Amino acid sequence: MKDSSFKKKKIGVLMGGLSREREISLRTGKALCKALVEKGYEACPIDVDRDIAGKLIKKKIEVAFVALHGRYGEDGTIQGMLELMGIPYTGSGVLASALCLHKIMAKKILLLEGIPTPPSEHLRREEIERGGAKKISLPLPLVVKPAREGSTIGISIVKKEEDLQGALKEAGRYDEEILVETFIKGKEITVGILNDIALPIIEIAPKSGFYDYRSKYTKGETEYILPARIPREKYLASQEISLRAYQALGCSGCGRVDLMTDEEGSPFVIDVNTMPGMTETSLLPKAAEFAGISFGELAERILLGASLKIES
Repeated sequence: MKDSSFKKKKIGVLMGGLSREREISLRTGKALCKALVEKGYEACPIDVDRDIAGKLIKKKIEVAFVALHGRYGEDGTIQGMLELMGIPYTGSGVLASALCLHKIMAKKILLLEGIPTPPSEHLRREEIERGGAKKISLPLPLVVKPAREGSTIGISIVKKEEDLQGALKEAGRYDEEILVETFIKGKEITVGILNDIALPIIEIAPKSGFYDYRSKYTKGETEYILPARIPREKYLASQEISLRAYQALGCSGCGRVDLMTDEEGSPFVIDVNTMPGMTETSLLPKAAEFAGISFGELAERILLGASLKIES
């Protein structure tokens, strides 16, 4: 659709939702809704719950701007419902969304495509009580995380063997599948993607040394350096690898690829987000602004990519 046709339609900004990232999604959705209204679109906020289909029908929503994070928002479930209802929506489709939120499946695709990602192993929750730590053969230090959570929820960095079992249990609180991967010592960087274009790279430097939930969402706890302080050839390689990861997983619209660079500066893909935070101070908007794209223009570009991804 073109700009003019979208301005004749009622747009629902889907926010909130049922995941542990609900509060962050509300912030994302409110910022996007405000930006779209200022751009002249008839956008309204929709707080997603289990009656979301009824809400969309009642409010006569014609286009959905998906501003949800985590389960039931980034995992393909809401996308599948929108496909069934025939409502065009922003972002990635059912399969890409499901793959990206499931870190174990995403990693398998990356490995098949020859995209560098840290070595890993995985196990199920029921294996933890049966000596799960003993099944891990990767050397320390390790990163332990639930397979299907965002915002570093349930994640631990393990430097001592005696801490591994506790980290596995912590991750197991959030998912029945747990990913264990080699810890890459180096700089953390992130590459925003907008409609198959890699944006300028941001370097993430948390004061605590670990970009956890507190570092991510507490003002002043993390320094964001734009552009990232990495050699030009590694900078370009990081953008190229991020775009390859985004495309290999079948993503569309906007996205954000998180990477670690090792001591030689070589990048490794850690995570691919199909709906990154979108407040005016979030990382993707920061990168877009550095590239000359205002927050309002960013929201509009994402909206104009809304479509049904499954051919009927």
